[in-house]
Amino acid sequence: MPSNRLALYSQRMAAVTLIFVAAMMIINAVIWLFPDIESEYGLGFSLSRRMLSSLSEDAMSMTGWQSLGAILLSSIPLLALAAGLVNLRQLFNRYAQGQYFSSEAANLLGKAGRAVALWVFLDFLCEPLLSLWVTMNAPAGQHILSISITAPSFVALFIAGCIAIIARILSQASEVESENRTFV
Repeated sequence: MPSNRLALYSQRMAAVTLIFVAAMMIINAVIWLFPDIESEYGLGFSLSRRMLSSLSEDAMSMTGWQSLGAILLSSIPLLALAAGLVNLRQLFNRYAQGQYFSSEAANLLGKAGRAVALWVFLDFLCEPLLSLWVTMNAPAGQHILSISITAPSFVALFIAGCIAIIARILSQASEVESENRTFV
């Protein structure tokens, strides 16, 4: 594939990544404000989707401050994922400029991998807090404390590990390339 074509694809991926980050955060907020959208269209991201699908109709009628708190709590893991995607976007921008074997590129890829792992960890930590938060006004006996470990979480951790190893390999490759340049 010619390098100008690769640069074009990298630029497009950088733009798509930025759009995805914005859409992810907006959709997460919207489904807490209008929970029917999640059930009707299936929109949502891991934690919010699990929580909204487990709530009864009574629990879904939250007060405004409860909805705001739910948006904030469910956004914490997404902010970690967004940070990883921003690093990935910067990596695509570097690739678009032809910087394939640089220590900065390897560092950005490593940060993206760590952000995915942090996303899974924060998703696990925030779920019990969010479940207590959204059911705090429920009648006695209807409060929920939810904790879950899902198969997609294990897949995300595996991918994060793979990305971290690939980042280390790229870092080593950039060092070898740098050494080779000094000998030539």
